[in-house]
Amino acid sequence: GDATGRGDATGRGDATGRGDATGRGDATIRGDATIRGADRPIRIRRPHVPRVARVPRRRPPTATRSLLVLGDLLLDVVVRADAPVQRGSDVPGEIRFRQGGSAANVARAFVRLGGRGALICSVGRDGWGERLVAAMRADGVDVHAVFARAPSGRLVALVDGRGERSFITHRGASDSLRAIELRRPWFEGIRGLHIPAYALFQQPVAGAAIRAAELAHGAGALVSVDLASAAPLRALGRDAARAAIGQLSPDVLFANRDEAAVIAGRRSSETILDIAPIVAIKEGPDGCHILWRARAGTEVHRLDVATTPITAADTTGAGDAFAAGFLHSLQTSSLGSGVMVGPATLRRAAMAGHRSALELLRRPRRDVTI
Repeated sequence: GDATGRGDATGRGDATGRGDATGRGDATIRGDATIRGADRPIRIRRPHVPRVARVPRRRPPTATRSLLVLGDLLLDVVVRADAPVQRGSDVPGEIRFRQGGSAANVARAFVRLGGRGALICSVGRDGWGERLVAAMRADGVDVHAVFARAPSGRLVALVDGRGERSFITHRGASDSLRAIELRRPWFEGIRGLHIPAYALFQQPVAGAAIRAAELAHGAGALVSVDLASAAPLRALGRDAARAAIGQLSPDVLFANRDEAAVIAGRRSSETILDIAPIVAIKEGPDGCHILWRARAGTEVHRLDVATTPITAADTTGAGDAFAAGFLHSLQTSSLGSGVMVGPATLRRAAMAGHRSALELLRRPRRDVTI
């Protein structure tokens, strides 16, 4: 689970707008992840109505909400100590085995919201790989699994007393997926493709992610990327990370504060809009804020969506659930032609993300059986 947010979910959110003077011209989010539109600003009396973006119809109005996710399906070993760890000794605690991986978390959460979710992943030819795939399918996710010689990926999540996590990861077969193993039928009828940035850090999976984005854009689907984790981004380097993400031409980018800071460097976080026209920055118990602008080079608009913090023993997967809720709502709002993707639509998407994360945090977690 590579999610963010300490108890960052509720459906009770309030939104505020910044950058109050707006423009009349609508903009269009195209499949090439650019926004075009009139750029003549005017002053208006209501201060909360930033410029909007007009999204064309991607599918007929009766289209099913569907999301294809490419990335990791891991075994999560979740460890929580009941007392401070004693070096060279032992303390009581809890150890659980769960299905995890950022990509798998998003696909599963999207299905729980009533959408059609599918996962493209690579797992090992071992017992864990078979169990993880079976567990995903039991949850209603269509799994396109490629079985590799490497062992199935696994992750140890060390959970502290506040529910915050630190990770030790063995990627294993997760990075073995190759572009040549993708099948065009997997992309037919999809309305969105989501890729956690973990799939961009190593080859050959990075090549598979680029090819998947090409196929998704060709199918008229929206492409979203989650920056996933600050440490791998920092190890890759800001410029290399921006270039890798840019190759996917994402329409929506998800990040937390630390990840956004790595990509922005010393510059403002608004520079992330050079990569994607809509950026959702998750802020844990403080909610989230959305950045967007109607056209490249024009004024940046910001929407803050608050949340009521909750106490959670384990926040693993909350950020992934937020992304699923956000994307599910965005698809709901974009079923018809000429739908306005402005502050109201983005606020609904953010609140749907909070509700999805809250539902995950309140639900008992199920173990993967050995």
